[in-house]
Amino acid sequence: MNPEINDKLSIIGCPLDMGASLRGARLGPEAIRLAGIVKRLEDIGYEVRDTGDIPVPNHLGLERSDNNLNYLEIVKAAVEELEKRVDHEMSEGRFPVVLGGDHAIAMGTIRGVLNHVENLGVLWFDAHGDINTDETTPSGNIHGMPVASLLGLGSYELRAMGHENLKVKKENIVYIGQRDLDAGERSMIKDLGIKVYTMHEVDYMGIKKVMEEAIEYLSDRVDGFHVSFDMDILDPEVAPGTGTKVPGGMAYREAHLCLELLAKTKKVVSCEFVEVNPILDVVNKTAEAAVALSGSLLGEWLI
Repeated sequence: MNPEINDKLSIIGCPLDMGASLRGARLGPEAIRLAGIVKRLEDIGYEVRDTGDIPVPNHLGLERSDNNLNYLEIVKAAVEELEKRVDHEMSEGRFPVVLGGDHAIAMGTIRGVLNHVENLGVLWFDAHGDINTDETTPSGNIHGMPVASLLGLGSYELRAMGHENLKVKKENIVYIGQRDLDAGERSMIKDLGIKVYTMHEVDYMGIKKVMEEAIEYLSDRVDGFHVSFDMDILDPEVAPGTGTKVPGGMAYREAHLCLELLAKTKKVVSCEFVEVNPILDVVNKTAEAAVALSGSLLGEWLI
C-alpha cells in the first residue's frame, strides 16, 4: 500500500477488551492516536479521516460465561458494528486502518473487508494462534478464537457474527511469529494445513526469507492482503504494553522489515493493529511502536 495506489485512509477505533481476560486494551485506540498516527500517515502523503471509535459497552464486574464464550454479547455487538464501519469506508474507496482493542475485533475487520475482496489473503502476526474454539479454549476468552470463527469453525455464535458466509479460506492464511500455542491450536493448524512460520522459523531462516516465502505463497492465490498485527508478536522488551506477553518475540527491526516487504507488494488492502494496553505500558512505548510500524506498512521510506 502507498499513496500512489490509494491516498485515502480511514482510521477506525474499536475499544474492545472484553474478549480478553485483562482490561485495558479498550484504551489502545486513543493511545495510538496520542502517539501520532494521523500525522505520521499524513506525512507519508495520505488524506486521513479519523472516523472515531465504535461504541463498545466495556462493562466491569460481569461474571465470566459458563459456555466458554466470555462476554459474548458485548463482543458480538462490537464485532458486528465494526464490520459495518469497515464495509462503509471501503464502499467509499478508502483503505481501513483499524486500531484495537483486543484481537477479537479481527472478526469484524476481516468480514468487513471480505465484502469487497472475496479472495482475501490474511497475514496473522501474533505470538498466539487465536484459532481456539469453544471446545478447545482453556480460558473462554474470545480474543483467542477469531481465526477459527473466520474459517467457519467453532460455535455458531461466533461463526454467525456479521455474516456467516464471509469466510477466509484456510489456504489463504499465513501465520508469522507464533511462540505460544495451546494444544488444541497446534492440532487445528496441523490438521488444516495452514501455513505457519513460528519464531523457530524466523530464527532459523531469517525474517527476510520467511517474508519472501509467505508473500510468494499468497501472491498468486489471493486478490489482496489483510495484515492483522498483534503487538504481542514483538518481544516484551520492545512492546511491554500488551496483555499476553511471551518472551522471545520479534525484534523491532524484524517487524519493520516484515511490513516494509509487504508494502512493496502493493497488494495490502487493509490492516489492523491490536492488543495495545496502555495500563501495562511504559511511557506509551507500545503505542509509539504501533505508529511507527503502521508507517512501514503504508509506504514510509527513509529515502
